[in-house]
This record gives sequence, C-alpha cells and structure tokens, in this order.
Amino acid sequence: MALDVTEIQKIIPHRYPMLLIDRVEELEPGKRAVAKRNVTAHEQVFNGHFPGNPVLPGVLIVEAMAQTGAVALLSLDEFKGKTAYFGGIKSAKFRKVVRPGDTLMIEVTLEKIRGNIGVGKAVAKVDGKKACNAELTFIIE
Repeated sequence: MALDVTEIQKIIPHRYPMLLIDRVEELEPGKRAVAKRNVTAHEQVFNGHFPGNPVLPGVLIVEAMAQTGAVALLSLDEFKGKTAYFGGIKSAKFRKVVRPGDTLMIEVTLEKIRGNIGVGKAVAKVDGKKACNAELTFIIE
C-alpha cells in the first residue's frame, strides 16, 4: 500500500515545515513502512548548514525515520488518531553525507509493540548506500 502526502497527513500530525517524508512506498500496519524523502536545495536549513557545503542535518534524518515508524504504528486501528512521540534513540550511526538532490529511502521495521510503547529498527539509504541507522522507541498517546 502506497500513501501520498495527503494520506500521510491523515495518519501523523506533522505539517510543513516539519513533515519530512514525501511518500510512503510500502506499508504493513504494525510491522513496517518504507518512505521516501526528496531532499531539495530550496529547504531553509541549507542556508546555514552549511553555506557553500549544504548537508542535511542528522537530526532531520532521524526525525524522518521516526515519522516513517510513526506511520507504521499509527496506521494500526488501535492507535488511529493518536500521536507517537520519541521515547528514545539508540545506536544512531551516520555513515553518509546527505545533500540536496538526494532521495532518502527510509525503512522502519517494528520489533515490538507492548501497550503504548513501540520499538523499531530504522535505516535510511541514498542510492542503496546506508546513510543512517538507529533503534527508535515510540510512546503513543
């Protein structure tokens, strides 16, 4: 199941400028999601990070991974209409610089859901090369 940006906005509360995924390519509610983020030169963050050497900040990559995981969690019937907050970020590793013109492909696989807590493994790639990976914990309210 693929979702465009308007369908994503029905699941998670993020809006411009904080909605950091453009499309969900694959979705298995409660199990996994694969999302795409097109990184463009027009993003405000590149005015200061860094002038003449634009680099997408790692924190925005991690947030895009969290939004992908939130779509996987909040698409479950029991969590519809709720919000997924960060409960933790473990073992985040950044392996490749992400620049304007790149397309981030993000996959989050949910490892466990217990009550209102979810844990998932996330990986973001550019051209098939790992840019970032982390374990994310979500608190659903």
